[in-house]
Amino acid sequence: MRRRDFIVLFGTAATWPRSARAQPKAIPVIGFLHSGSAQGAANNVEVLRQTLRETGYVEGQNVTIEYRWAENQYDRLPALAADLVARQVTMIMTCGATIGSVSAKKATSTIPIVFVVGGDPIDAGLVASLNPRSGNVTGATFFGSQLGPKRLELLLELVPGAKSVRLLSNPDNSYNVRTERTNVDAAARRLGLQYQVVNARTTGDLEAAFAGLVQERVGALVVSNDALFNNPVEPLVALAARYSIPTIYFLREFVAAGGLMSYGASITNAYRQAGSYVARILRGAKPADLPVLQPTKFELVINMKTARALGLAVPPTLLTLADEVFE
Repeated sequence: MRRRDFIVLFGTAATWPRSARAQPKAIPVIGFLHSGSAQGAANNVEVLRQTLRETGYVEGQNVTIEYRWAENQYDRLPALAADLVARQVTMIMTCGATIGSVSAKKATSTIPIVFVVGGDPIDAGLVASLNPRSGNVTGATFFGSQLGPKRLELLLELVPGAKSVRLLSNPDNSYNVRTERTNVDAAARRLGLQYQVVNARTTGDLEAAFAGLVQERVGALVVSNDALFNNPVEPLVALAARYSIPTIYFLREFVAAGGLMSYGASITNAYRQAGSYVARILRGAKPADLPVLQPTKFELVINMKTARALGLAVPPTLLTLADEVFE
């Protein structure tokens, strides 16, 4: 090729439209929908970020996360889910109350969704089976809602004199109302307990709820698996201490913060599992090819300092069963 021809060819290439040149790959966007607050979910969000980093995705570098917080106002979740869909995010991760995951599923049948829920994803209508063969939804569950009866039995071992027991529940969480309330009610009747449900729709309702427990001389309290109560955990733990109500919770985090005892699976592990699914989907995996992840272990955690403050002697049998004891 003559030098003059080369110059002409080079000059022509320089004038090609931008659309004809190689374009940089778009950074994927994760829509993160949570029923609670950024403050309350900070630790779990950091677990997600760490999991993504370990799989090669660093927020702000090669992946973007669009956060949407309902601030424990569950009626906001459908609109927040619709907003993420309208923004055409690459995928959606839903955490907290199960209704958030259901809202996302109703908002889109094409954008991949990865959930972290404490209830039964089949009962909630998120998936048809734990090994989905179709659809755009998968995730991880820590099955907190199914363990109410077991928590009640464990609490009675620690507080054998309790004849009147309450279940603290959020009536706006229809999935827990249908499962956990029903299961705990049946267990309480079987054990011959005076049992009622105490409702709280907001964190502002908790003070009145505990004051009522004292007036009714309630002997013990089971906290329902609901994101309202653990986002964050400290207010509920403080109320149980102030009113001296022996209480069992659904997450270890309550006991680490000073709560009496808990029984359940690790929510941290559920976030880690879901985070690994997020990374796999970003790399091209389909939700229908990823089975719903379930916990393999449920842990009993006891806080001895809190037990002593309540005047409770922890039976050796419970200490033997405990997976972790805070002194």
